[in-house]
Amino acid sequence: MALRQSQQLKLQQKLSPQQIQLMKLLQLPTMALEQRIKEELEANPALEEGNDEAEDELQDDFDQEEIDTSEETDTFDEEEGPMEAERMDDEVTFDDYMDEEEGADYKYEITNSGKDDDRKEAPLSVGPGFHDVLEEQLGLRDLSDNEYRIGLYLIGCIDEDGYLRRDLDSIVDDIAFSQNIHTNVAELENVLKVIQSFDPAGVGARNLQECLLLQLDRKNPRTREVHFAIDIVKHYMDEFSKKHYDKIARHIDVDDEELKDIISEITHLNPKPGGASANTSIAGDIVPDFVINNADGKLELSLNQRNMPELKLSKEYLEMLTEYSRNKDRTSKEASTFVKSKIESAQWFIDALFQRQQTLLVTMNAIMKYQEEYFMTGDETKLKPMILKDIAESIGLDISTVSRVANSKYVTTPFGNFLLKSFFSESLSTDSGEEVSTREVKKILKDCIAEENKRKPLTDDALMVILKEKGYNIARRTIAKYREQLDIPVARLRKEI
Repeated sequence: MALRQSQQLKLQQKLSPQQIQLMKLLQLPTMALEQRIKEELEANPALEEGNDEAEDELQDDFDQEEIDTSEETDTFDEEEGPMEAERMDDEVTFDDYMDEEEGADYKYEITNSGKDDDRKEAPLSVGPGFHDVLEEQLGLRDLSDNEYRIGLYLIGCIDEDGYLRRDLDSIVDDIAFSQNIHTNVAELENVLKVIQSFDPAGVGARNLQECLLLQLDRKNPRTREVHFAIDIVKHYMDEFSKKHYDKIARHIDVDDEELKDIISEITHLNPKPGGASANTSIAGDIVPDFVINNADGKLELSLNQRNMPELKLSKEYLEMLTEYSRNKDRTSKEASTFVKSKIESAQWFIDALFQRQQTLLVTMNAIMKYQEEYFMTGDETKLKPMILKDIAESIGLDISTVSRVANSKYVTTPFGNFLLKSFFSESLSTDSGEEVSTREVKKILKDCIAEENKRKPLTDDALMVILKEKGYNIARRTIAKYREQLDIPVARLRKEI
């Protein structure tokens, strides 16, 4: 076979390291971004916290002479607009999408409270952790050294919900290998029973059934309802989990009213004792990325920058670069190259953070305007059908960029905290031909289930009929899909006595 040469012309688009960095920063929520900034500060000594001195001569010299990144990164000229060469879809500015007469209706900092408003911070309650509490109780028991060490190991195996989910046979082998303690399952069972007597009740259980029984055994006084509750959990757990209350009532020979009190005893137990005992927690796990306020009938958007440090280039590193640049020897040249790479990396990171801020605000501003009626009223039926493409086309960004902005971001509104992507939904047509959001249909579905007779919950077929009467022609399988997305169980599991 003869070899031959040929020429091919290919057009390729490659992302620069700066563009890749920007895309990664875009998809980070506020909490993750804070951690990312800390990591960059630790890794790059040329990056520091503090106000950037715009008039610093060293900074000016560096910007003008030392770094020429015009061919690698996108720049924006106020007169000429975005550069076309290698222009990234994520590159946007506010002036492109805001009316000059109206001015910017966004802010770089949160100013959503007046002088007389209370400023509520998320309180951090500091105290001993869940496992620390268990270890303290273990130390108060009369145990041998061997039993105490086994107890410590078992407590370490208890998960955050309060369960010991590992098999005791496996733990016997692990203790022998890691602690050099030779024991057996019977001894582990005895020590585990001691731990199961600790507070909170139910801790150390190996499954839900054992967890409920541990709590019921501590009930005092032992009323008739408690006795029946123990009987149900021991012998009819499967029927109870499936809410086959008629079968349970026949087996234990009680009427509906008494069964209701018995079931109440069980449902008021704690299925996750570990979660209820964690003494170190933050009140409110959601850290919003955006804040929307209604100021006298006008929506205001701001970006959560409360814990974001201001970044600048290190003055010492800029001075080092100037000093090394004056010397022409090989060592100084190598040092100059190293210092310059660190400064370039720091400058790219600062620029990427600023570009991220612009992109987030432009995208969120478009979403706010698109769903203005909802953000003004809080009425979910006012939500318009909206897909990523709608926002991307309105602001001239790529769909993937809008997706990165919407993913894992939260917005605080006067009506609560919401995941940004929850405002995106497909459209449905009513019998009248009107386009409505699928979220509106879900709201109606949720309201119907909330108002149903719990003794005879509505089936998916019944819900389909109700929605058709309201003008929404939706198939039963679609009803089931929406119900599952709302985390609402089937009718049988919603049944109450």
